[in-house]
Amino acid sequence: MNNRPARIHPSADVADTAVIGGGTSIWNGAQVREGAHIGSDCVIGKNVYIDAGVVIGDRVKIQNNVSAYHGVTVEDGVFIGPHVCFTNDKAPRAVNPDGSPKTDADWEVSPTLVRVGAALGANSTILPGVTIGRWAMVGSGSVVTRDLVDYELVVGNPARRVGSACPCGQPLRDGEDGAAFHGPCPRCGTHFPPRPGEAGG
Repeated sequence: MNNRPARIHPSADVADTAVIGGGTSIWNGAQVREGAHIGSDCVIGKNVYIDAGVVIGDRVKIQNNVSAYHGVTVEDGVFIGPHVCFTNDKAPRAVNPDGSPKTDADWEVSPTLVRVGAALGANSTILPGVTIGRWAMVGSGSVVTRDLVDYELVVGNPARRVGSACPCGQPLRDGEDGAAFHGPCPRCGTHFPPRPGEAGG
């Protein structure tokens, strides 16, 4: 159990009902809404917005200007690059057909899940209702429109598979025949995909 206090910059706006784990740092201009839960040893960068009820695991690094809206769950050890945006409404409108402003009762949240160890590159956009698998990697500027399997490496708009990603971060390109990479990682030497008990396995 982590008994170290959280470090919260004086300019950060953290709701009284938010739960912040020990050793977590929340930097200037960040906002953490009501009922949000942030685990231990996280880094929440400048101007990050964490909406009501969002759940963040332990040892998560969230870079500057990230927006994580209601319905997002992030598991342990995830990296979220600067300016990443999580969306939560599949049919966004400001008003109803009669012109009346939309309220919380007029739309349905589409939950998003980011699994253990995944990495989301700078300026990527995560559409509502997707699951990003364990140790998956999203290239900078990509728009994720579908679920990603464990270790999947995707780039582009819409994000498309180009290979796998080792837990050490090494990109592992698919073969010309489309076959996924198998064998020792050229960076860390770990067999890929990792065997049970190995890093990421």
